[in-house]
Formats: sequence, structure tokens, C-alpha cells
Amino acid sequence: MSRQTFRNKWIWITGASSGIGRALTLEFAKKGSNLIISSRKEKELNVVAHECERHGVEVLVQVLDLANSESIQHAFQTIESKAIEVDVLINNGGMSQRGLVRDTILPVHQQLMQVNYLGAVELTGLVLPGMIKRQKGHIVGVSSIVGKFGFPLRSSYSASKHALKGYLETLYLEENNNGIDVSIVYPGRIQTEISKHAIDGSGNSHQKMDEGLQNGMDVSDCAKKIVRGLEKKRIEIFVGKRELLLLAIRRYTPSIFFKIAKNIKPV
Repeated sequence: MSRQTFRNKWIWITGASSGIGRALTLEFAKKGSNLIISSRKEKELNVVAHECERHGVEVLVQVLDLANSESIQHAFQTIESKAIEVDVLINNGGMSQRGLVRDTILPVHQQLMQVNYLGAVELTGLVLPGMIKRQKGHIVGVSSIVGKFGFPLRSSYSASKHALKGYLETLYLEENNNGIDVSIVYPGRIQTEISKHAIDGSGNSHQKMDEGLQNGMDVSDCAKKIVRGLEKKRIEIFVGKRELLLLAIRRYTPSIFFKIAKNIKPV
């Protein structure tokens, strides 16, 4: 499989104001990519854009709320009006959850599905026709290792990431022969503040940093590994440390996995 280069390509990254999205944005800027960066936080996006512009690339800040269909439609129409052809769409924006199933209200499940799954599906559906017309493009979804298995306190989050996985795998099977590459990223413990920004079962802010994330992979190293995987057009990209062993345990010895997962510290 041939490698691809991202120099002078237009990369659209959601959730670009912090965490993995921000790190990916900076890494692509170093690669010479032109960038469309999106999140709800315009002030933070402008800071990221300034950092990227030091590398001599073009950066477009486009505010976008994945929980709001009108915002998604408006963002796409704005990009389309500028005659920009999106070469790579990275559906990274999302949110996490911390709460027992029995304590999680339905609106929390709905919110996680909207932001982590339906928002990505809607944006992908808008960008995809142009890629198909040009017979080239790359759709990326940042999932999680809990998009491969269930995990305590993550029912809504895990379900939304499982949904994203199913959607993107199907997209690959349907459109890869038409020139569309698809990649699904499965991060494990990465040093970001995703747990602090998570919501609990009642929809309130979690405001706590998971111990596992504090000891996780550096987010810049994570971004470098993801970009290398995308250059190789890998369908699945796994990033993390020892916690990735859970994937093999779940696949080959599921009974052992379930015994471990019941007692493991939250990822």
C-alpha cells in the first residue's frame, strides 16, 4: 500500500482546541498541511491557529458545535463557499462520561450519541460526496479502546464509540474501491483532560482527572503515531501503553478480560 503525504493537503479536524485534536493540528502543521480547525471554543482555536501559522501553512478557524445540526450545516457551507476541497476529515471532537448505568439518565445517553456519533456522521455525510466525486479522500474517526469493548462507568461513551466504529467500517467496505480511505483511531490512556470535561450520570461536569490518564502516553507522541498510521493508510490505529493489552485479552481470552475489567482502575 502506497504512503500518502499531507503537504499542501486540506485537513479538517474537529475538537481541535485541546487534547488529541490540538496535538494533531500541530503535527499536521509541521507536515505542511493546510488546516480547518473546529470546536465550540473560538478563542482557544485562534491560539492554536497562531501556533500552526508559524509553520507557514494556511489555517481556517471554523467554530462548530457537534451537538447542533444547524452549526454543522453552517460550518460545511462556509467551507464549501471558499471552494476548499477537504482531503482529510478527522472526526475527533467528542466528550466522555463517568457514571454507573443505573445512575445515568436518558438525556446523557442521547447527548453522548449526538456529539460522539451523530455529529460525526452528519459532517462526514456532507464532506463525503465531494471526495467520491474526486475519487480521493480520507475519513478518520477517533474512537477509543472502549469502542472495542464495554468498560465500567463508560456505558454511553463506549456505546457511542462502538457506533462510530460500525459506521466507519461500513463506509470503508462500501467506498474504498471508489478511492476513499477510512481510518479508525483507538486511543488508550492519553494525557489529556477528557475525564475532567466528562459528564456524570446526571449530566453534571465530572471535574476530576483520572489517575490512569495522568500516567498515560504523552499527547504529542500520540499525535505523531496517529499521523504515521494515516500516512500508511491504516484502517485501524492503536495508540497507548500497556492498556492496549486489554484488546488482545478481550479477543483471545474473554472470560479473563471480564474478570479483569470488573476490578480495573478507570481508563
